[in-house]
Amino acid sequence: MIATPKAARAEGTLDAMDVKPVTLEGAGVRMEPLTEAHESALLAILDPALTQWFPKPMQTREDVRGYIAEALAWRKAGTALPFATVSRADGALAGATRFANIDRANRRAEIGWTLVARPFQRSAVNTEAKLLMLTHAFEA
Repeated sequence: MIATPKAARAEGTLDAMDVKPVTLEGAGVRMEPLTEAHESALLAILDPALTQWFPKPMQTREDVRGYIAEALAWRKAGTALPFATVSRADGALAGATRFANIDRANRRAEIGWTLVARPFQRSAVNTEAKLLMLTHAFEA
């Protein structure tokens, strides 16, 4: 959920959230807006065991294209803000995640639709990614 800024609470007003693509930088990861340019890297990290519980299968290039197209359509509609999670150490795609089910009028969002590549599991990558997202949600 995205919190109401203190100034807006103090004034008793709530403006709808402004949802724009943004890059979030941390010590170990960079959260950059997901684009079609991430297709090949996302395809390369897919593992059927990781995506078997996704609502839609994500194992082929067409599946990845559909995943990206849906994320971008939701972003255009203002209901999602999808990110590619990139390792700053080597520039490798570590996964993807997003703010989703954004309710701009009520200033709410979910964090989810997360995929973390096997080499980055049990590392600080997803922890830092979520910290960056939560910091952005509550402070921006």
